[in-house]
Amino acid sequence: MKYLALALLFCALASLSDASCYTKALKPGMTHCQDDRDHTWHPVGSLWRNSECLDCSCNGCCSAYTTPTEVPEDCVAVLDTQACEYIVHTKGNSNGLCEGVKIWKMSAV
Repeated sequence: MKYLALALLFCALASLSDASCYTKALKPGMTHCQDDRDHTWHPVGSLWRNSECLDCSCNGCCSAYTTPTEVPEDCVAVLDTQACEYIVHTKGNSNGLCEGVKIWKMSAV
């Protein structure tokens, strides 16, 4: 019963973070793998963040940010790939940040 409760908790937390992931299969004997986006090579067992703000290992990647789901009509959400977070600002004015929009920044690798 404890494991069921723990599994439900993890599912609830995953839905709150709005993060997305994908997995890849490792071939037996592999010592390195290639990042699908940047085409850089990494040793099996290592962790890295690529230029598209994905936290990766040779087993797959997860987004290092969450995507805002409710943005006011007069605002737009833009991904800052340096900080790996969305900036929500008024349309036509990138300096006018929108109030009341919560942006969650995921932890770095």
